[in-house]
Amino acid sequence: MRKLIMALDQGTTSSRAILFDERGSIAAIGQKAFPQIYPKPGWVEHDPEQILLSQFEAMSDACEKAEVLPGEILGVGITNQRETTVVWDRSTGRPVYNAIVWQCRRTAEYCEQLIRDGLSKPIQEKTGLLVDAYFSGTKIRWILDHVDGADRRAEKGELCFGTIDSWLIWNLTGEHVTDYSNAGRTMLLNLNTLDWDSDLCSLLGVPKAMLPRALPNSCLYGSIKAGLPLPKALIGVPVCGSIGDQQAALLGQGCILPGQAKNTYGTGCFTLMNTGNRPLKETGGLLSGVAWSMAGETAYALEGSIFNAGSSIQWLRDELGLIQSAPECDALAESVSDTGGVYMVSAFTGLGAPYWDMYARGSLCGITRGTNRAHIARAVLEGIAYQVKDMLEAMEKASGSALSVLKVDGGASVSNFLMQFQSDILNKPIDRPRLVETTALGAAFLAGLHLGVWTSTEDVCRLRTVDRIFTPIMDRDHAAVLYKGWKKAVERSRSWEEE
Repeated sequence: MRKLIMALDQGTTSSRAILFDERGSIAAIGQKAFPQIYPKPGWVEHDPEQILLSQFEAMSDACEKAEVLPGEILGVGITNQRETTVVWDRSTGRPVYNAIVWQCRRTAEYCEQLIRDGLSKPIQEKTGLLVDAYFSGTKIRWILDHVDGADRRAEKGELCFGTIDSWLIWNLTGEHVTDYSNAGRTMLLNLNTLDWDSDLCSLLGVPKAMLPRALPNSCLYGSIKAGLPLPKALIGVPVCGSIGDQQAALLGQGCILPGQAKNTYGTGCFTLMNTGNRPLKETGGLLSGVAWSMAGETAYALEGSIFNAGSSIQWLRDELGLIQSAPECDALAESVSDTGGVYMVSAFTGLGAPYWDMYARGSLCGITRGTNRAHIARAVLEGIAYQVKDMLEAMEKASGSALSVLKVDGGASVSNFLMQFQSDILNKPIDRPRLVETTALGAAFLAGLHLGVWTSTEDVCRLRTVDRIFTPIMDRDHAAVLYKGWKKAVERSRSWEEE
């Protein structure tokens, strides 16, 4: 009988379920997309019940494809889009409002007021985070302020808050819990105590009665209950791993030593560097938080976040109609020798690290009458790489160590053009693994570690194999000229919206 671990990879645009065997090989993948909701410019929402349904469908599809028998799935690990906020009724389990997505900027004005009130430094000292609409705390407050009776009901303990990991675990097992990596993205968790901070909860007006219990990343959260629209092979299976998607990728890439780093090219881009057993205090515009905690030991990470990366390729396809598929973007980019001086800054929902400009907006600069869709496609891909360079320069400065190689994963990492340009503009090797599902692998590994399928974090390093190493070939003077143009384009995008 096979020994399988199921990873639930709940992302911003789709839900996936991936079955891994004990060698870290994929037995089957199920995937189901769900709609994006844009009520106003800069606002992004999801229907939590559609997320749940899509996850159930992905789980069932993976089981069917692998022809899973009862007893073969030993455990489930969860990884998820992190700061996305759900508030639901404790008795009915129904959401009181749509999920407010991590990209959503509706609380930017509230965050600006917190900064004006001088609260940025104390919040950062306790949480490792900068005050920004990105994080869950102000999203919770918005729901409590805008749903009739929600504030009063939350105080009475009638409402539950959770990031998507909590929402899934609640519906799978009936337990209201979260893990330290996701809790650390709320602006409510004290990094020093790994517990909800009473002062921060009071500051943001979030009742502790609605918060889930925060737990380590590899432990028993509960078992999948009967009565769900899932295969029998999943009923009673323990959920015993949970971790935010970017920390999961850091683990799945085998970055278990201080100074090792990875970048995930997804809807956004997220660069994380392992900083060892303590969070950095001086971060230079980056974030510090829990990477993972297990067996009584906690690892921390330095992080930079780009809000829009792969979403800019989707924008070319869905809103502009310039391409029919992501691979077509690569083909177009390679059909021209350069962008013709065009730069694309994909600040659709503001700029993340190291700028943290909630009022920046996307810009397409340097257009001439000769600009065509190939130049724009190339500018979109190059823009992703430039943003990663911005982050890594800040990360190396904050950590005090130069990165020797960048490990990469995520959907856009399959682009040879983007990876080569990334290597050229960074002047560093890019290491792409054979298995790019490192986020799901990290979640599966945590579940398997609890179950004894794997015994140490070194095991995940042995599971990782290299697909290709990209090395820099661009003339350094030319790279410097290109990057100078990028910095000029970024300044055109900054503070575009009125505060």
